[in-house]
Amino acid sequence: MGNRRLAVAERSDAPRALPPRYLTPDDLVEIFDLPSVETVYQWRRKRTGPPGFRVGRHLRFDPADVRAWVDSQRQGVAA
Repeated sequence: MGNRRLAVAERSDAPRALPPRYLTPDDLVEIFDLPSVETVYQWRRKRTGPPGFRVGRHLRFDPADVRAWVDSQRQGVAA
C-alpha cells in the first residue's frame, strides 16, 4: 500500500516528459489515459483539446502545444 502512495505522489509532483517527436492521436490516448481515439477527434471538432495539424491525412500534435494546452487546463482548474 505504501508503494502505491509513493507512485501517486511521484506522478503528481513532476510533469511527465513528452516524446521528442510529433504526437499522434494514439499517443494522446496513451498519455492522458483516454477511453478511445474518438475522444481526441471530438476535442478537435469541438476545439477544446490541444491544437493539431494535418500531414496529408494524418493528424499530428506538437509536444510544445500539448504541454501549453495542459498548462492552460491546469490554470483553469486553479482559478
